[in-house]
Order: sequence, then structure tokens, then C-alpha cells
Amino acid sequence: MRAIPGTGTHVPIWLLGSSLYGAQLAAYMGIPFAFASHFAPDMLLQALDIYRRTFRPSASYPQPYAMVGTNVIAADTDAEAQKLFTSIQQRFLGMVRNQRGPLPPPVDNMDALWSPAERRQVERMLSVAVVGSPATVRDGLRALVERTGADELVIAGATHDHAARLRSYELIAQCAADVVPAVHP
Repeated sequence: MRAIPGTGTHVPIWLLGSSLYGAQLAAYMGIPFAFASHFAPDMLLQALDIYRRTFRPSASYPQPYAMVGTNVIAADTDAEAQKLFTSIQQRFLGMVRNQRGPLPPPVDNMDALWSPAERRQVERMLSVAVVGSPATVRDGLRALVERTGADELVIAGATHDHAARLRSYELIAQCAADVVPAVHP
């Protein structure tokens, strides 16, 4: 494999996948694997198991190294974070309906926007999301790392309001500092 641009710079090559095939390919090639559970979590644990069980050591990676993607929204309160999260829920509802567009503003209640079947589908697609106050996010990230054995997390956190997004990432960074020792002993 060659990284272009980047030839000769030893840019680490990762495989980002949302399927079992991606896990198998990363394991076969002996490279790190990132699972895109921030939008397709259905096979997360199975893919990580396959990746780790079938991993073939390489010169750069003598053992498997896995990253897990998750949507995270943090705010000062659980209620505020849940409201901000409705923007992501609406985006995923748009995906279910095959309607794409800009990230919508948050709403007070999603119930008027989706059918019960659409709600189940959106909740399934966002089942790995961590949403809440700093304490809730810290606990949620720890639980995700414990459940998956992730070496790293890739965090997506779209919010409609830029200031709320910056605040969310600020709070997430504080929470992650407490979780990182669990990831990298």
C-alpha cells in the first residue's frame, strides 16, 4: 500500500469499515481497523471479534488495534444534550427517508416527526451514541470502551449551533481524559 500524498512519511494506514468484510480485510493485511458504528453499529461486536481472532501480525502492527466510531453530544445537562441530539436524529431520519440536506435545528420532541418504525430504525442506527451531561458522557464512553475493548474512539458530534458544538467537544475532551487511561493502560 502507498499513501499518496505521503509516500515515505510512514502515514499509518487504517481500514474504516462497517461490515464483516472490512474486519477480515484489515486482519488479513495486519493493519488497524476502525469500525463505523457511528452510523452502522449492527455488526460492531461481531466485526471486532473477527478482526481480533483472525489478525495476522505485520511489521508495523504485531497485534490488532481497533477504533470504534460513535456519535457523542455533551452539554451541561442531560436534557440540553438530548435536545441537541435531535438534530442528528433528524439527519438519520432523513437518511431513512432518502432525504438529504443541511443539519436541521434541534426540536423539543421528535415524536411528531417520525413513525414508530422510523423511530426504531433511527434508534438502531444511533444505538452506540453517547448523549448527556459530562458525567453521563464519561460513563457512556467508559462503557463503550469496556464493551468493545476499543484502543481508540473516533467521535462525531454534529450540532446545529456552532457554539453548542464547540462546548460539546470541550466537554467531551474533558470526559475523554478520564477514559483514556482505560483505553491505554
